[in-house]
Amino acid sequence: MSHTTTDQPRRHRLSVADYYRMAEVGILRPDERVELIDGEIIDMPPVGSVHAGTVDQMAKILGDALGNQAIVRVQNPISLDDHSEPEPDIALLRRREDFYKSSHPTPDDVLLVVEIADSSLLFDRNIKVPLYARHGIVEVWLVDVRAWRLIRCRNPLRGEYALIDQPDLGTPLQISATPDVHLVLNALRTG
Repeated sequence: MSHTTTDQPRRHRLSVADYYRMAEVGILRPDERVELIDGEIIDMPPVGSVHAGTVDQMAKILGDALGNQAIVRVQNPISLDDHSEPEPDIALLRRREDFYKSSHPTPDDVLLVVEIADSSLLFDRNIKVPLYARHGIVEVWLVDVRAWRLIRCRNPLRGEYALIDQPDLGTPLQISATPDVHLVLNALRTG
C-alpha cells in the first residue's frame, strides 16, 4: 500500500446514537461537560460564577418577557442532525404540550439560541454560531461577558448569517420570532 505525504487521515465522525451509547456504557460520565459538534465530542470549560449567573439572569429576563409564548430551555440539547447535538446556554423554543419530553427540539422548533461566552468566546463565535447558521437557526445571540457586548446573528442564508450586529445592551431589542416583545439587557452588566 502506498501513501503520499498529502494523504490526510480520515476522521471517524460519531453519530448522536454513538454519543448516547458511549454515555450508556460509561465511557462518558454523567457529570462530564461535553457536547457533540459535527461528530466530535467537545470538552466544555467549567462554568464560572459570572457565566452561570448571566445564564440564569438571561433565562429570567426571557421568561418574564415571553410568559407562555415560548419555552425557555437552559443548557439542554437541541438536535441539529445525526452528528450534532449542542447544548446551548439558552434555547427559546416553540411551545409544545409535552415540553419536548418525546424528543429534543430540532431547528424548526428553535426561535432563538443564546450562548453566554466567557472563556468560550472563540469557540462559540467560530464553531457554534456557524453550526447554527448551517442548520437554519433563525437567530443567535452571543453574549460576551468579558466585554459586556451582544453579538446578534440573524437571517441564515446559505450557511451564514446575513445580518450580524452589536446592539447596545440598553437599547430595547426584539427577537425576530416575537417582534411584539422588547427586551432591555443592560441589567446583565450589573447583575
